[in-house]
Amino acid sequence: MTSPTPDLVFAAFCTAGLWPGLGKRTAADLPAAGITTADDVSADRLQKLPRVGRQRAERLFSSFLAAQPTYEVVELLVAAGLNARLAANSADALGPDAARRLRDDPWALLGLTGVTLADADRLAVNVLPGADRQDTRRGRAVVGLTLRTATRDGHTVLPADLVVAALRAEQIEDPEAAIVAAVEGGDVLEHEPPFVEPDEDDPDAEFPEPDPALRMLSLARYGMAEEAVAENVHRLVATSGRLADPASVRSVAKGLDPAQQAAVAGVLGAGVSLLTGGPGTGKSRTVASLVQLLQAKGTEVALAAPTGRAAKRLEELTDHPAVTVHRLLGAQGTTGGFSRNEEWPLDADVVVVDEASMLDVELTAALLEACKDGTHLLLVGDPAQLPSIGPGHVLGDLIDSGAVPVTELTMLHRQAAGGAIARLATGVRGGELVQVESPDREVVIVPATGSAEAAKRVVQLVTDSIPRALGIDPATVQVVTPVHRGPAGTIELNKALKEKLNPGTGTVFGFDVGDRVVATANHLDIEPIGFANGEVGVVTGTGEGSLSIDFSSGPVTVTGSALSDLRHGWAITVHRAQGSEWPGVVVVLPPEAGGMLSRPLVYTALTRAQKHLSIVHASGAALARAVREVDVRPRRTRLSGLLAELAD
Repeated sequence: MTSPTPDLVFAAFCTAGLWPGLGKRTAADLPAAGITTADDVSADRLQKLPRVGRQRAERLFSSFLAAQPTYEVVELLVAAGLNARLAANSADALGPDAARRLRDDPWALLGLTGVTLADADRLAVNVLPGADRQDTRRGRAVVGLTLRTATRDGHTVLPADLVVAALRAEQIEDPEAAIVAAVEGGDVLEHEPPFVEPDEDDPDAEFPEPDPALRMLSLARYGMAEEAVAENVHRLVATSGRLADPASVRSVAKGLDPAQQAAVAGVLGAGVSLLTGGPGTGKSRTVASLVQLLQAKGTEVALAAPTGRAAKRLEELTDHPAVTVHRLLGAQGTTGGFSRNEEWPLDADVVVVDEASMLDVELTAALLEACKDGTHLLLVGDPAQLPSIGPGHVLGDLIDSGAVPVTELTMLHRQAAGGAIARLATGVRGGELVQVESPDREVVIVPATGSAEAAKRVVQLVTDSIPRALGIDPATVQVVTPVHRGPAGTIELNKALKEKLNPGTGTVFGFDVGDRVVATANHLDIEPIGFANGEVGVVTGTGEGSLSIDFSSGPVTVTGSALSDLRHGWAITVHRAQGSEWPGVVVVLPPEAGGMLSRPLVYTALTRAQKHLSIVHASGAALARAVREVDVRPRRTRLSGLLAELAD
């Protein structure tokens, strides 16, 4: 193995932003202070840097020592000619002895984000004498990579045939051996085809051979999560008693239609129940009535939603405290663990979770495990929205399984407050792009001939037309687009909107005070409350390598690697907008989004608006076709089958 010079490794480590608390400006000053290798780092030398006092020098020295596991991985990466940034999450993913593990099995590198098989192969050539494509460690890693790649499209399982095809494509000669190695390694589960009973009426009938095409593989974490969801739904259904007499619903029935009353009554009797419906059908009103009834009876209720904005809205609508699901469960930083679990369950007798279409299978498993025997769980959501960003199709699978009662609200109640938006959304939900009359300009359609013109129209709407004509503050207007790239994608729109709304040089990590930001990962360990993926906030202060940000859940000071999980947030993707609403929303549909458009995506985008919706339409006939014909790609999961099995 070739060894790079210490100063090359040190420079790569610093440039990649892997030294917590070290800003770009200070990093550039290191050589002038005589700090060019790891051995040169000391508190005394760091104190010689401009703008660094004794206290900060001590902190920087401590954080450098704490980052040694990452530094050792950078040595391996630089030696193999790979980007040092790949080491960013190595200690989290592989543990403090990450470098040793990578020397033993270089294909373990595939467990980190942003790594390709070619990267792992390059590392293998550098650290293993006589590295071989047929190495069982490589085959095992490719099985894991194939399943991980599938999870990005929301699948929790893949047919074994597809995994075999992926292995053959990487020139792995014995795919079955690779699958066996992956299963024996514990990271992958194999699910045999379901057992088929012989025909009872035929005395000579033999047991049918299971169909090998139905043999499935999953990453162990998702296979176990689906099993945990099914078992815990079954447990809650079996242990629940009636919370109140159905007649007690009359005490809160005023203003509720029969379906809403049935939903309230259903929660009182069922261990797990679902409440679904589009915008304006009164889901929130129903939940508020349920909370009112339970509070009158002294029943302990916990309200939660997947995002901070949704939780805040739920709290306002019910006049009862609501938190994010992660906070309800006591999320333990970036590790993904929760303090509330089977050993320390939630105190509530009834748990209500809004925006349940956003729940992925792992978060749902954690939620259900934290519900003690006898707890009643109500999941409120809209299955017509996009499914969760994470793997699984929990809300849809629960509905399809028939294992729990479902109340669907269909009557539009919100005509006055959200008439045109609600009517447009209801049409899209049913597969039709309806023309809505909106003399009060609640809904405005702005045609554009291409991406460049669409981008210009978006900036004009946010910075001028909407504030001037409707009196809506630009600070409460959100731009939503399906794409990152192109003139009307998040990247270019954020540049253009920043220039108009908050020009500046980007003093810390590209951000200035007053910038709107969106989180792209969970960092719930940051004091005092952290932030969750998809939360939008505003920068209120900057320090050396730190940002103070006011998120909907509260103020946070962000430093170190968490800074790289922030983006400008005037324009965000539809997925990131899910679970949040804003007074004004500008939805832009550029031509390059045509292939991505689907009914759930368009529906989710439109339903983010509370008072005003502008649609900048540049995708031509693709929009009506997507609404009419294109559902979201089905996800491969086992949950519906597991639930149905247990319900039999």
